[in-house]
Amino acid sequence: MEFEIFKNRISKLKKMPLPGEVAHRKLAPLIRINELSEIDMSKMNPQKAGVMAVFYPGIDAETRLVLILRKTYKGVHSNQIGFPGGRVEKEDLDLEATALRETEEEVGIPRTDIEVLLKLTRLYIPPSNFWVQPYLGIMEKTPTMMAQESEVEAILEVKLSDFLDDKNVITERLSTSYATNIEVPAYKLNGYVVWGATGMMLSEIRELLLKI
Repeated sequence: MEFEIFKNRISKLKKMPLPGEVAHRKLAPLIRINELSEIDMSKMNPQKAGVMAVFYPGIDAETRLVLILRKTYKGVHSNQIGFPGGRVEKEDLDLEATALRETEEEVGIPRTDIEVLLKLTRLYIPPSNFWVQPYLGIMEKTPTMMAQESEVEAILEVKLSDFLDDKNVITERLSTSYATNIEVPAYKLNGYVVWGATGMMLSEIRELLLKI
């Protein structure tokens, strides 16, 4: 979809109800659904994070979404696909500010270039004990991006048409940080399998976009 068409349609999202956890569960492994149903959040004291789903025009004027491949490190999200974003810092006024700051740090998009359109449904991630608040934003020019050397292995520019294509909704058998050889619903984007928390957040975004 050309970005100008997308930009004109996406304003409708502000008036639409969020699909929320119903959408999240469509891309959640069964083991995660069971785990979430049993958690007593009053005992978890989770950390907070903000992430940003940024849509923008590619050099061909087609709409794209930026995702990142994280570096390999000693942690539960090592070498996984995710949104730009991260944990709250003292300097952040709120979680939206966190998401914008982290996006600028991780992929080099100036926070002032992003128009935040929507606060999406927050998601709890048990393996890392984080409440993650996603936001949806757009920018009207093709960004010049640069990966943060310490945290980002690669930047993925995903075509909106690929993201919305039913053929890229798959089931994959994986071993994760919390389970071995399990079937997980996922997306196949730019040659990568995108699953877990990122897949769950993408599921909500996809349901919204399919309605505009």
